[in-house]
Amino acid sequence: MRHLISIDDLTDDDLRYLVETGARYAGANGSHDRPLDGDVVGVYFRRTSTRTRTAFSAGALRLGAQVVTYGPDDLQTNTGETSEDTGRVFARMLDVLVARTAADTAEMRAWAAQDRMAVVNAMSEQEHPTQALADLTTLACHFGGVEKLRVLYVGEGNNTAVALALALSRFPGTELELRTPPGYGLPADVMARAARYAERSGAVVTERHDMGEPPIGQHVVYTTRWQTTGTSKADPGWRDVFAPFQVTTELWKENPEAVFMHDLPAHRGEEVSAEVLDGPASVAFDQAANKMYSAMAVLDWCRDGVR
Repeated sequence: MRHLISIDDLTDDDLRYLVETGARYAGANGSHDRPLDGDVVGVYFRRTSTRTRTAFSAGALRLGAQVVTYGPDDLQTNTGETSEDTGRVFARMLDVLVARTAADTAEMRAWAAQDRMAVVNAMSEQEHPTQALADLTTLACHFGGVEKLRVLYVGEGNNTAVALALALSRFPGTELELRTPPGYGLPADVMARAARYAERSGAVVTERHDMGEPPIGQHVVYTTRWQTTGTSKADPGWRDVFAPFQVTTELWKENPEAVFMHDLPAHRGEEVSAEVLDGPASVAFDQAANKMYSAMAVLDWCRDGVR
């Protein structure tokens, strides 16, 4: 049974296949097979979601599956049933479980310890792997491929940044430069894992904690919201620390051909100016649309192993 809980779970071939399949679905103009006909996909979200929840629900339906949805107050875990028992029940009724939790990935790994049901991480505390797949699908659609692209990421080293670093570093010749506020960078173990991937592939991953001397000739400028969904910051003065990391049109003076990406939702006037988000360089809403196509690729890949 194939599960997707971390980008680390994927081989290089798996990762390429998922990006290429997502791009193929995006270019198919609604013309595709229904490989999930007869399957049941559970969509369980404990945190708010617009794009990811809609992407997996709509994607599953377009591939022929039926969908069962659960919110944070719908299950008997609220009355004392253990998460492990809930997972055992799911595995006897569902073919795929797509879950967004507020926890680390240990819970999802426990659900995945069986051979009946695929488990997909639709965002955990540590990582957002399906966002990275949507991001790389967008790059493949816009540039015709991912190799040798130069990406500037500006903002917190959150679960989106983690997945992006672990994915982009697997593609030869890519360059990812992260500009993260002091104290809000990528975890050291993530940087180490990305560095190992980069050494093997010939990619480059670097991180700085200032906005001085912006890089030149980037293909992509990427940011995320300053408050990751379902989290808060202990430092009451965090906004002052983040303020220099707002993405404005100033970055395009050195990178005039760059496209702008954002995982959304966006707060205009905080992490990005309205002039950038709504401007001609922005592909943020194409990126959002590609979440459905990359979700379709993930669902098809998960079930292909048992067909």
